[in-house]
Amino acid sequence: MALSYLPTHPHLHRFLPPNFKSSTVRKSVLARSSNGQDASSRGSLLLQEKNSFPGKPEADIVVIGSGIGGLCCGGLLARYGQEVLVLESHDQPGGAAHSFKIKDYEFDSGPSLFSGFQSRGPQANPLAQVLDALGESLPCAKYDSWMVYIPEGEFLSRIGPTEFYKDLEKYASKNAVQEWKKLLGALGATKLLRPFSDIIDSLELKDPFVRNWIDILAFLLAGVKSNGILSAEMVYMFAEWYKPGCSLEYPLRGSGALVNALVRGIEKFGGRLSLRSRGKDIENDRATGVELSSGQFIRARKAVVSNASMWDTLKLLPKEVVPKSYRDRIDMTPQCESFMHLHLGFERERHLRFSIDTPYYKGLREDLGIHHIVVNDWDRGVDADQNVVLISVPSVLSPDLAPPGKHVLHAYTPGTEPFELWKGLDPRSAEYKKLKAERSEVIWRAVERALGSGFSRDKCDVKLVGTPLTHQRFLRRNRGTYGPAIQAGKETFPGHSTPIPQLYCCGDSTFPGIGVPAVAASGAIVANSLVSVSQHSELLDAIGI
Repeated sequence: MALSYLPTHPHLHRFLPPNFKSSTVRKSVLARSSNGQDASSRGSLLLQEKNSFPGKPEADIVVIGSGIGGLCCGGLLARYGQEVLVLESHDQPGGAAHSFKIKDYEFDSGPSLFSGFQSRGPQANPLAQVLDALGESLPCAKYDSWMVYIPEGEFLSRIGPTEFYKDLEKYASKNAVQEWKKLLGALGATKLLRPFSDIIDSLELKDPFVRNWIDILAFLLAGVKSNGILSAEMVYMFAEWYKPGCSLEYPLRGSGALVNALVRGIEKFGGRLSLRSRGKDIENDRATGVELSSGQFIRARKAVVSNASMWDTLKLLPKEVVPKSYRDRIDMTPQCESFMHLHLGFERERHLRFSIDTPYYKGLREDLGIHHIVVNDWDRGVDADQNVVLISVPSVLSPDLAPPGKHVLHAYTPGTEPFELWKGLDPRSAEYKKLKAERSEVIWRAVERALGSGFSRDKCDVKLVGTPLTHQRFLRRNRGTYGPAIQAGKETFPGHSTPIPQLYCCGDSTFPGIGVPAVAASGAIVANSLVSVSQHSELLDAIGI
Protein backbone atom coordinates (compact mmCIF):
# COMPACT_ATOMS: atom_id res chain seq x y z
CA MET A 1 0.00 0.00 0.00
CA ALA A 2 1.25 3.45 -0.77
CA LEU A 3 1.74 4.11 2.90
CA SER A 4 2.41 7.75 3.44
CA TYR A 5 3.42 8.14 7.02
CA LEU A 6 4.84 11.55 6.14
CA PRO A 7 2.35 14.31 6.69
CA THR A 8 1.08 17.03 4.48
CA HIS A 9 3.23 20.10 4.00
CA PRO A 10 2.76 23.35 2.08
CA HIS A 11 4.79 24.99 -0.61
CA LEU A 12 7.26 27.32 1.12
CA HIS A 13 8.93 29.35 -1.57
CA ARG A 14 6.49 31.65 -3.36
CA PHE A 15 4.87 34.76 -1.96
CA LEU A 16 2.42 37.42 -3.11
CA PRO A 17 2.88 41.07 -2.19
CA PRO A 18 1.88 42.11 1.35
CA ASN A 19 -1.21 43.92 0.09
CA PHE A 20 -2.79 40.77 -1.33
CA LYS A 21 -6.45 40.64 -0.33
CA SER A 22 -8.72 37.63 -0.31
CA SER A 23 -12.04 38.01 -2.08
CA THR A 24 -13.59 35.31 0.07
CA VAL A 25 -17.20 35.92 1.07
CA ARG A 26 -17.95 34.42 4.49
CA LYS A 27 -21.51 33.47 3.54
CA SER A 28 -20.39 31.50 0.51
CA VAL A 29 -21.16 27.82 0.68
CA LEU A 30 -17.99 26.92 -1.20
CA ALA A 31 -15.91 29.98 -0.53
CA ARG A 32 -12.50 28.35 -0.78
CA SER A 33 -10.81 25.46 -2.42
CA SER A 34 -8.97 22.93 -0.31
CA ASN A 35 -5.50 24.19 -1.11
CA GLY A 36 -5.53 27.97 -0.99
CA GLN A 37 -4.32 30.72 1.31
CA ASP A 38 -5.53 31.87 4.68
CA ALA A 39 -6.99 35.32 4.14
CA SER A 40 -5.24 36.75 7.17
CA SER A 41 -1.75 36.12 5.83
CA ARG A 42 0.45 37.89 3.36
CA GLY A 43 1.84 34.70 1.85
CA SER A 44 0.14 32.61 -0.80
CA LEU A 45 0.63 29.89 -3.29
CA LEU A 46 -2.02 31.50 -5.39
CA LEU A 47 -1.03 33.47 -8.43
CA GLN A 48 -3.42 36.11 -9.69
CA GLU A 49 -6.43 34.31 -11.04
CA LYS A 50 -7.14 34.31 -14.72
CA ASN A 51 -9.73 36.83 -15.85
CA SER A 52 -11.79 34.20 -17.60
CA PHE A 53 -12.14 30.46 -17.24
CA PRO A 54 -10.59 28.47 -20.10
CA GLY A 55 -12.90 26.06 -21.87
CA LYS A 56 -16.53 25.18 -21.32
CA PRO A 57 -17.69 26.43 -17.89
CA GLU A 58 -19.60 23.29 -16.97
CA ALA A 59 -19.15 19.58 -16.29
CA ASP A 60 -21.03 16.63 -14.86
CA ILE A 61 -18.83 16.68 -11.76
CA VAL A 62 -16.78 19.60 -10.49
CA VAL A 63 -14.01 18.65 -8.05
CA ILE A 64 -12.59 21.43 -5.91
CA GLY A 65 -8.95 20.76 -5.05
CA SER A 66 -6.38 18.56 -6.76
CA GLY A 67 -4.95 16.76 -3.77
CA ILE A 68 -4.54 13.01 -4.10
CA GLY A 69 -8.12 12.41 -2.96
CA GLY A 70 -9.51 14.89 -5.47
CA LEU A 71 -7.34 13.58 -8.31
CA CYS A 72 -8.30 9.96 -7.60
CA CYS A 73 -11.97 10.93 -7.52
CA GLY A 74 -11.71 12.95 -10.72
CA GLY A 75 -9.68 10.31 -12.51
CA LEU A 76 -12.09 7.47 -11.78
CA LEU A 77 -15.10 9.57 -12.72
CA ALA A 78 -13.44 10.40 -16.03
CA ARG A 79 -12.70 6.69 -16.49
CA TYR A 80 -16.42 6.05 -15.90
CA GLY A 81 -17.24 8.39 -18.77
CA GLN A 82 -18.34 11.35 -16.67
CA GLU A 83 -17.37 14.83 -17.78
CA VAL A 84 -15.04 15.97 -14.99
CA LEU A 85 -13.51 19.32 -14.18
CA VAL A 86 -10.97 19.63 -11.36
CA LEU A 87 -10.47 23.17 -10.05
CA GLU A 88 -7.16 23.99 -8.37
CA SER A 89 -6.35 27.35 -6.82
CA HIS A 90 -2.58 26.83 -7.04
CA ASP A 91 -0.41 27.12 -10.13
CA GLN A 92 0.25 23.37 -10.06
CA PRO A 93 -1.70 20.27 -9.00
CA GLY A 94 -1.12 17.87 -6.12
CA GLY A 95 -2.12 19.70 -2.99
CA ALA A 96 0.06 18.62 -0.09
CA ALA A 97 1.72 15.97 -2.27
CA HIS A 98 3.14 18.31 -4.89
CA SER A 99 6.84 18.82 -5.49
CA PHE A 100 8.48 22.22 -5.73
CA LYS A 101 11.78 23.50 -7.09
CA ILE A 102 14.28 25.95 -5.64
CA LYS A 103 17.75 26.48 -7.13
CA ASP A 104 17.42 23.26 -9.16
CA TYR A 105 16.56 21.27 -6.01
CA GLU A 106 13.22 19.46 -6.30
CA PHE A 107 11.59 18.90 -2.91
CA ASP A 108 8.72 16.71 -1.77
CA SER A 109 6.31 18.92 0.12
CA GLY A 110 4.70 16.03 1.98
CA PRO A 111 4.55 12.23 1.58
CA SER A 112 7.67 10.28 0.68
CA LEU A 113 7.40 6.87 2.38
CA PHE A 114 5.42 4.55 0.14
CA SER A 115 4.89 0.90 -0.66
CA GLY A 116 2.61 -1.16 -2.86
CA PHE A 117 2.56 0.92 -6.04
CA GLN A 118 3.10 -2.22 -8.09
CA SER A 119 0.45 -4.29 -6.31
CA ARG A 120 -2.63 -5.34 -8.25
CA GLY A 121 -5.92 -7.13 -7.62
CA PRO A 122 -8.31 -7.20 -4.65
CA GLN A 123 -5.55 -6.84 -2.04
CA ALA A 124 -3.79 -3.95 -3.77
CA ASN A 125 -3.62 -0.59 -2.09
CA PRO A 126 -6.29 1.91 -3.17
CA LEU A 127 -3.87 4.24 -4.94
CA ALA A 128 -2.41 1.38 -6.97
CA GLN A 129 -5.95 0.36 -7.94
CA VAL A 130 -6.71 3.89 -9.14
CA LEU A 131 -3.50 4.06 -11.16
CA ASP A 132 -4.33 0.65 -12.65
CA ALA A 133 -7.82 1.80 -13.59
CA LEU A 134 -6.35 4.86 -15.28
CA GLY A 135 -3.77 2.80 -17.16
CA GLU A 136 -0.88 4.65 -15.54
CA SER A 137 2.36 3.18 -14.25
CA LEU A 138 4.75 4.82 -11.82
CA PRO A 139 8.46 3.96 -12.07
CA CYS A 140 9.88 3.49 -8.58
CA ALA A 141 13.12 2.71 -6.80
CA LYS A 142 12.75 -0.21 -4.39
CA TYR A 143 14.41 -0.52 -0.99
CA ASP A 144 13.76 -2.38 2.24
CA SER A 145 15.11 -0.43 5.21
CA TRP A 146 15.34 2.80 7.16
CA MET A 147 17.58 4.02 9.95
CA VAL A 148 16.21 4.21 13.49
CA TYR A 149 17.72 6.33 16.26
CA ILE A 150 16.23 5.58 19.69
CA PRO A 151 17.37 5.98 23.31
CA GLU A 152 18.65 2.38 23.28
CA GLY A 153 20.90 2.99 20.26
CA GLU A 154 20.65 3.09 16.49
CA PHE A 155 20.02 0.38 13.92
CA LEU A 156 19.05 -0.26 10.33
CA SER A 157 15.51 -1.63 10.42
CA ARG A 158 14.57 -3.90 7.54
CA ILE A 159 11.07 -4.90 6.53
CA GLY A 160 10.18 -8.53 5.92
CA PRO A 161 8.85 -11.47 7.98
CA THR A 162 11.97 -12.18 10.06
CA GLU A 163 14.38 -9.26 9.58
CA PHE A 164 13.04 -7.39 12.63
CA TYR A 165 13.96 -10.26 14.93
CA LYS A 166 17.60 -9.20 15.20
CA ASP A 167 16.57 -5.73 16.36
CA LEU A 168 14.24 -7.20 18.96
CA GLU A 169 16.96 -9.54 20.19
CA LYS A 170 19.35 -6.63 20.65
CA TYR A 171 17.10 -3.92 22.10
CA ALA A 172 14.12 -5.70 23.67
CA SER A 173 13.56 -8.40 26.28
CA LYS A 174 14.17 -12.09 25.72
CA ASN A 175 10.45 -12.64 25.11
CA ALA A 176 10.10 -9.92 22.48
CA VAL A 177 10.62 -12.11 19.42
CA GLN A 178 7.95 -14.56 20.59
CA GLU A 179 5.56 -11.70 21.29
CA TRP A 180 6.18 -10.30 17.81
CA LYS A 181 5.53 -13.70 16.23
CA LYS A 182 2.35 -14.01 18.27
CA LEU A 183 1.18 -10.63 16.98
CA LEU A 184 1.88 -11.44 13.33
CA GLY A 185 0.09 -14.76 13.68
CA ALA A 186 -3.04 -13.19 15.13
CA LEU A 187 -3.67 -10.50 12.52
CA GLY A 188 -5.64 -12.69 10.12
CA ALA A 189 -8.52 -13.14 12.56
CA THR A 190 -8.64 -9.53 13.74
CA LYS A 191 -11.83 -7.52 14.15
CA LEU A 192 -10.87 -4.67 11.87
CA LEU A 193 -12.86 -1.84 13.47
CA ARG A 194 -11.41 -2.31 16.95
CA PRO A 195 -8.55 -0.16 18.24
CA PHE A 196 -5.31 -1.97 17.53
CA SER A 197 -4.38 -1.73 21.22
CA ASP A 198 -7.25 -4.13 21.97
CA ILE A 199 -5.43 -6.77 19.95
CA ILE A 200 -2.14 -6.05 21.69
CA ASP A 201 -3.79 -6.31 25.10
CA SER A 202 -5.70 -9.48 24.21
CA LEU A 203 -2.43 -11.13 23.20
CA GLU A 204 -0.87 -9.98 26.49
CA LEU A 205 2.09 -8.36 24.78
CA LYS A 206 4.18 -6.86 27.58
CA ASP A 207 7.54 -5.96 26.10
CA PRO A 208 7.98 -2.15 26.21
CA PHE A 209 10.04 -2.05 23.02
CA VAL A 210 7.40 -3.98 21.06
CA ARG A 211 4.61 -1.74 22.34
CA ASN A 212 6.61 1.42 21.66
CA TRP A 213 7.40 0.24 18.14
CA ILE A 214 3.74 -0.45 17.43
CA ASP A 215 2.82 2.98 18.79
CA ILE A 216 5.23 4.78 16.50
CA LEU A 217 4.05 2.84 13.44
CA ALA A 218 0.46 3.73 14.28
CA PHE A 219 1.29 7.37 14.91
CA LEU A 220 3.19 7.75 11.65
CA LEU A 221 0.33 6.14 9.77
CA ALA A 222 -2.67 7.95 11.24
CA GLY A 223 -1.58 10.56 13.78
CA VAL A 224 -2.80 8.53 16.76
CA LYS A 225 -1.19 5.79 18.84
CA SER A 226 -2.25 2.14 18.85
CA ASN A 227 -5.15 2.87 21.19
CA GLY A 228 -6.68 5.15 18.57
CA ILE A 229 -5.96 3.56 15.21
CA LEU A 230 -8.31 1.18 13.42
CA SER A 231 -7.01 -2.37 13.39
CA ALA A 232 -7.78 -2.46 9.66
CA GLU A 233 -5.13 0.17 8.94
CA MET A 234 -2.47 -1.59 11.00
CA VAL A 235 -3.28 -5.02 9.61
CA TYR A 236 -2.92 -3.67 6.08
CA MET A 237 0.38 -2.01 6.92
CA PHE A 238 1.73 -5.17 8.59
CA ALA A 239 0.72 -7.16 5.52
CA GLU A 240 2.74 -4.81 3.32
CA TRP A 241 5.80 -4.53 5.55
CA TYR A 242 6.19 -7.92 7.17
CA LYS A 243 5.39 -10.40 4.42
CA PRO A 244 7.94 -12.35 2.34
CA GLY A 245 9.34 -10.44 -0.61
CA CYS A 246 7.99 -7.06 0.45
CA SER A 247 9.67 -3.77 -0.36
CA LEU A 248 9.26 -0.04 0.04
CA GLU A 249 9.01 2.11 -3.07
CA TYR A 250 9.96 5.67 -3.86
CA PRO A 251 8.63 7.26 -7.09
CA LEU A 252 11.47 8.32 -9.35
CA ARG A 253 11.32 12.12 -9.60
CA GLY A 254 9.51 12.31 -6.28
CA SER A 255 5.91 12.64 -5.19
CA GLY A 256 5.33 15.06 -8.06
CA ALA A 257 5.66 12.08 -10.42
CA LEU A 258 2.71 10.46 -8.65
CA VAL A 259 0.64 13.62 -9.06
CA ASN A 260 1.59 13.82 -12.74
CA ALA A 261 0.47 10.22 -13.28
CA LEU A 262 -2.96 10.97 -11.81
CA VAL A 263 -3.31 14.12 -13.91
CA ARG A 264 -2.38 12.18 -17.04
CA GLY A 265 -5.07 9.66 -16.18
CA ILE A 266 -7.71 12.36 -15.80
CA GLU A 267 -6.84 13.97 -19.12
CA LYS A 268 -6.52 10.63 -20.91
CA PHE A 269 -10.23 9.99 -20.33
CA GLY A 270 -11.34 13.49 -21.25
CA GLY A 271 -11.26 15.11 -17.82
CA ARG A 272 -9.96 18.63 -17.33
CA LEU A 273 -7.78 20.33 -14.75
CA SER A 274 -7.96 24.09 -14.34
CA LEU A 275 -5.17 25.68 -12.31
CA ARG A 276 -5.39 29.07 -10.59
CA SER A 277 -9.16 28.59 -10.38
CA ARG A 278 -10.44 29.28 -6.89
CA GLY A 279 -13.92 28.19 -5.88
CA LYS A 280 -15.99 30.88 -4.17
CA ASP A 281 -19.71 30.08 -4.03
CA ILE A 282 -22.52 27.73 -5.03
CA GLU A 283 -26.06 28.42 -6.14
CA ASN A 284 -29.42 28.10 -4.40
CA ASP A 285 -28.18 26.12 -1.39
CA ARG A 286 -27.43 23.20 -3.67
CA ALA A 287 -24.15 22.12 -5.18
CA THR A 288 -25.25 22.93 -8.71
CA GLY A 289 -21.98 24.60 -9.53
CA VAL A 290 -19.06 26.65 -8.32
CA GLU A 291 -18.56 30.37 -8.67
CA LEU A 292 -14.91 31.32 -9.11
CA SER A 293 -13.47 34.32 -7.30
CA SER A 294 -13.33 36.00 -10.71
CA GLY A 295 -17.14 35.89 -10.70
CA GLN A 296 -17.53 33.24 -13.38
CA PHE A 297 -19.94 30.42 -12.61
CA ILE A 298 -18.94 26.81 -13.35
CA ARG A 299 -22.00 24.62 -13.59
CA ALA A 300 -22.01 21.11 -12.11
CA ARG A 301 -24.77 19.06 -13.69
CA LYS A 302 -24.59 16.21 -11.17
CA ALA A 303 -22.40 17.02 -8.16
CA VAL A 304 -19.60 19.02 -6.59
CA VAL A 305 -16.86 17.25 -4.62
CA SER A 306 -14.92 19.22 -1.99
CA ASN A 307 -11.49 18.19 -0.72
CA ALA A 308 -11.20 20.59 2.24
CA SER A 309 -10.88 19.46 5.85
CA MET A 310 -14.09 19.15 7.83
CA TRP A 311 -13.38 22.35 9.79
CA ASP A 312 -12.50 24.37 6.72
CA THR A 313 -15.49 22.99 4.83
CA LEU A 314 -17.76 23.99 7.68
CA LYS A 315 -16.52 27.58 7.45
CA LEU A 316 -17.72 27.66 3.86
CA LEU A 317 -21.29 26.72 4.72
CA PRO A 318 -23.85 29.33 5.87
CA LYS A 319 -25.39 28.46 9.22
CA GLU A 320 -28.90 28.31 7.84
CA VAL A 321 -27.92 25.45 5.51
CA VAL A 322 -26.14 23.21 8.00
CA PRO A 323 -28.04 21.10 10.55
CA LYS A 324 -26.94 21.76 14.12
CA SER A 325 -26.05 18.09 14.65
CA TYR A 326 -23.66 18.19 11.68
CA ARG A 327 -22.02 21.39 12.87
CA ASP A 328 -21.74 20.15 16.46
CA ARG A 329 -20.08 16.91 15.41
CA ILE A 330 -17.42 18.78 13.47
CA ASP A 331 -16.87 21.31 16.25
CA MET A 332 -16.39 18.48 18.75
CA THR A 333 -13.99 16.43 16.62
CA PRO A 334 -10.50 16.50 18.16
CA GLN A 335 -7.56 17.54 16.02
CA CYS A 336 -4.04 16.27 15.60
CA GLU A 337 -1.44 18.92 16.24
CA SER A 338 0.65 20.57 13.53
CA PHE A 339 4.26 20.46 12.27
CA MET A 340 7.69 21.94 12.20
CA HIS A 341 9.42 21.35 8.86
CA LEU A 342 12.88 21.66 7.42
CA HIS A 343 13.74 21.51 3.71
CA LEU A 344 17.45 21.50 2.86
CA GLY A 345 19.64 21.39 -0.23
CA PHE A 346 23.28 20.55 0.47
CA GLU A 347 26.48 18.93 -0.79
CA ARG A 348 26.72 15.15 -0.82
CA GLU A 349 30.35 14.56 -1.77
CA ARG A 350 33.03 13.18 0.54
CA HIS A 351 36.39 14.93 0.36
CA LEU A 352 39.82 13.57 1.23
CA ARG A 353 41.37 15.75 3.94
CA PHE A 354 44.63 15.59 5.91
CA SER A 355 45.30 16.13 9.61
CA ILE A 356 49.09 16.44 9.97
CA ASP A 357 50.11 13.24 8.13
CA THR A 358 46.85 11.31 8.54
CA PRO A 359 44.39 11.30 5.63
CA TYR A 360 40.68 11.16 6.39
CA TYR A 361 37.40 11.71 4.61
CA LYS A 362 35.21 14.68 5.44
CA GLY A 363 31.63 14.44 4.26
CA LEU A 364 28.39 12.53 4.66
CA ARG A 365 28.28 8.94 5.87
CA GLU A 366 28.84 6.49 3.02
CA ASP A 367 25.85 4.33 3.94
CA LEU A 368 23.32 7.18 3.97
CA GLY A 369 19.79 5.86 3.43
CA ILE A 370 16.63 7.59 2.32
CA HIS A 371 14.65 7.49 5.59
CA HIS A 372 15.55 8.11 9.23
CA ILE A 373 13.42 8.12 12.39
CA VAL A 374 14.67 9.76 15.58
CA VAL A 375 12.95 9.13 18.94
CA ASN A 376 14.44 11.08 21.83
CA ASP A 377 12.47 9.68 24.80
CA TRP A 378 10.09 6.71 24.82
CA ASP A 379 8.71 7.70 28.23
CA ARG A 380 7.33 10.98 26.88
CA GLY A 381 5.34 9.11 24.23
CA VAL A 382 5.63 9.24 20.46
CA ASP A 383 2.93 11.90 20.33
CA ALA A 384 4.83 14.33 22.59
CA ASP A 385 6.06 17.55 21.02
CA GLN A 386 9.77 17.89 20.15
CA ASN A 387 10.26 14.15 20.69
CA VAL A 388 10.08 12.40 17.29
CA VAL A 389 11.68 13.62 14.06
CA LEU A 390 11.32 12.02 10.64
CA ILE A 391 13.91 12.61 7.93
CA SER A 392 13.77 11.85 4.21
CA VAL A 393 16.70 12.19 1.78
CA PRO A 394 15.02 11.09 -1.47
CA SER A 395 17.96 12.03 -3.70
CA VAL A 396 19.66 8.91 -2.31
CA LEU A 397 17.35 6.90 -4.59
CA SER A 398 16.46 9.54 -7.18
CA PRO A 399 19.62 11.62 -7.71
CA ASP A 400 17.99 13.80 -10.38
CA LEU A 401 16.03 15.58 -7.62
CA ALA A 402 19.19 17.58 -6.85
CA PRO A 403 22.02 19.15 -8.84
CA PRO A 404 25.06 16.91 -9.42
CA GLY A 405 26.87 16.21 -6.17
CA LYS A 406 23.98 17.49 -4.03
CA HIS A 407 21.16 16.11 -1.85
CA VAL A 408 17.63 17.21 -1.01
CA LEU A 409 16.23 16.62 2.47
CA HIS A 410 12.86 16.98 4.15
CA ALA A 411 12.63 16.61 7.94
CA TYR A 412 9.77 17.33 10.32
CA THR A 413 8.07 16.67 13.61
CA PRO A 414 5.08 14.45 12.70
CA GLY A 415 1.92 16.23 13.74
CA THR A 416 3.14 17.00 17.27
CA GLU A 417 3.78 20.76 17.19
CA PRO A 418 1.21 22.63 19.34
CA PHE A 419 -0.61 25.30 17.39
CA GLU A 420 -1.25 27.28 20.57
CA LEU A 421 2.43 28.24 20.74
CA TRP A 422 2.05 30.03 17.42
CA LYS A 423 -1.49 31.33 17.55
CA GLY A 424 -1.72 35.05 16.85
CA LEU A 425 1.96 35.56 16.00
CA ASP A 426 2.87 37.83 13.10
CA PRO A 427 5.13 35.86 10.71
CA ARG A 428 7.06 39.09 10.09
CA SER A 429 7.77 39.68 13.77
CA ALA A 430 11.00 39.11 15.67
CA GLU A 431 9.07 36.98 18.16
CA TYR A 432 7.96 34.62 15.39
CA LYS A 433 11.46 34.33 13.95
CA LYS A 434 12.91 33.63 17.39
CA LEU A 435 10.35 30.92 18.11
CA LYS A 436 10.90 29.39 14.68
CA ALA A 437 14.62 29.09 15.37
CA GLU A 438 14.02 27.60 18.82
CA ARG A 439 11.39 25.07 17.77
CA SER A 440 13.30 23.90 14.68
CA GLU A 441 16.48 23.19 16.64
CA VAL A 442 15.32 19.67 17.53
CA ILE A 443 15.02 18.93 13.79
CA TRP A 444 18.46 20.34 13.03
CA ARG A 445 19.97 18.16 15.76
CA ALA A 446 18.21 15.07 14.41
CA VAL A 447 19.47 15.82 10.89
CA GLU A 448 23.01 16.25 12.19
CA ARG A 449 22.75 12.92 13.99
CA ALA A 450 21.48 11.15 10.88
CA LEU A 451 23.90 12.69 8.39
CA GLY A 452 27.00 12.58 10.56
CA SER A 453 29.77 15.03 11.33
CA GLY A 454 30.39 15.77 7.66
CA PHE A 455 27.14 17.74 7.45
CA SER A 456 27.19 21.46 8.18
CA ARG A 457 23.99 23.47 8.49
CA ASP A 458 25.95 26.60 7.62
CA LYS A 459 26.87 25.28 4.18
CA CYS A 460 23.39 24.39 2.92
CA ASP A 461 22.41 25.92 -0.43
CA VAL A 462 18.73 25.92 0.57
CA LYS A 463 17.28 26.20 4.09
CA LEU A 464 13.50 26.44 4.55
CA VAL A 465 11.78 26.21 7.93
CA GLY A 466 8.01 25.71 8.16
CA THR A 467 5.75 26.16 11.20
CA PRO A 468 2.09 25.54 12.08
CA LEU A 469 1.33 28.98 10.69
CA THR A 470 2.91 27.88 7.42
CA HIS A 471 0.40 25.05 7.27
CA GLN A 472 -2.51 27.23 8.21
CA ARG A 473 -1.51 29.85 5.68
CA PHE A 474 -0.55 27.80 2.65
CA LEU A 475 -2.87 24.81 2.96
CA ARG A 476 -5.80 26.56 4.65
CA ARG A 477 -5.71 23.86 7.25
CA ASN A 478 -7.61 24.85 10.36
CA ARG A 479 -4.97 25.48 13.05
CA GLY A 480 -2.42 23.88 10.71
CA THR A 481 -3.68 20.47 11.78
CA TYR A 482 -2.50 17.10 10.47
CA GLY A 483 -6.16 16.05 10.46
CA PRO A 484 -8.84 14.59 12.73
CA ALA A 485 -7.56 12.79 15.83
CA ILE A 486 -10.42 10.31 15.67
CA GLN A 487 -9.88 7.33 17.96
CA ALA A 488 -11.10 3.90 16.91
CA GLY A 489 -13.72 2.52 19.25
CA LYS A 490 -14.78 6.00 20.36
CA GLU A 491 -15.60 7.89 17.17
CA THR A 492 -15.81 7.11 13.46
CA PHE A 493 -14.67 9.10 10.45
CA PRO A 494 -17.53 10.86 8.64
CA GLY A 495 -18.89 9.50 5.40
CA HIS A 496 -18.72 11.34 2.10
CA SER A 497 -22.17 12.84 1.63
CA THR A 498 -23.17 16.11 3.30
CA PRO A 499 -26.40 17.86 4.32
CA ILE A 500 -25.99 20.03 1.20
CA PRO A 501 -27.70 18.31 -1.74
CA GLN A 502 -25.22 17.20 -4.43
CA LEU A 503 -22.20 18.17 -2.31
CA TYR A 504 -19.74 15.39 -1.44
CA CYS A 505 -16.43 15.39 0.43
CA CYS A 506 -13.26 13.36 0.11
CA GLY A 507 -9.89 13.56 1.81
CA ASP A 508 -8.47 12.97 5.27
CA SER A 509 -11.56 14.24 7.10
CA THR A 510 -13.63 11.42 5.65
CA PHE A 511 -13.53 7.65 5.93
CA PRO A 512 -11.07 5.92 6.02
CA GLY A 513 -8.97 8.84 7.31
CA ILE A 514 -5.40 10.18 7.21
CA GLY A 515 -2.65 9.01 4.83
CA VAL A 516 -2.13 8.60 1.10
CA PRO A 517 -3.90 5.23 0.73
CA ALA A 518 -6.78 6.46 2.87
CA VAL A 519 -7.39 9.66 0.91
CA ALA A 520 -7.06 7.74 -2.35
CA ALA A 521 -9.73 5.36 -1.08
CA SER A 522 -11.98 8.25 -0.08
CA GLY A 523 -11.77 9.71 -3.57
CA ALA A 524 -12.56 6.31 -5.08
CA ILE A 525 -15.55 5.84 -2.77
CA VAL A 526 -17.05 9.16 -3.86
CA ALA A 527 -16.46 8.37 -7.53
CA ASN A 528 -18.08 4.96 -7.19
CA SER A 529 -21.03 6.52 -5.37
CA LEU A 530 -21.76 8.81 -8.31
CA VAL A 531 -22.11 6.09 -10.95
CA SER A 532 -24.29 3.03 -11.34
CA VAL A 533 -23.55 -0.34 -9.76
CA SER A 534 -23.15 -1.86 -13.21
CA GLN A 535 -20.49 0.70 -14.16
CA HIS A 536 -18.65 0.00 -10.93
CA SER A 537 -18.83 -3.75 -11.52
CA GLU A 538 -17.49 -3.37 -15.05
CA LEU A 539 -14.51 -1.39 -13.81
CA LEU A 540 -13.74 -3.95 -11.10
CA ASP A 541 -13.77 -6.68 -13.73
CA ALA A 542 -11.49 -4.63 -15.96
CA ILE A 543 -8.80 -4.31 -13.29
CA GLY A 544 -9.17 -7.84 -11.95
CA ILE A 545 -10.89 -7.19 -8.65
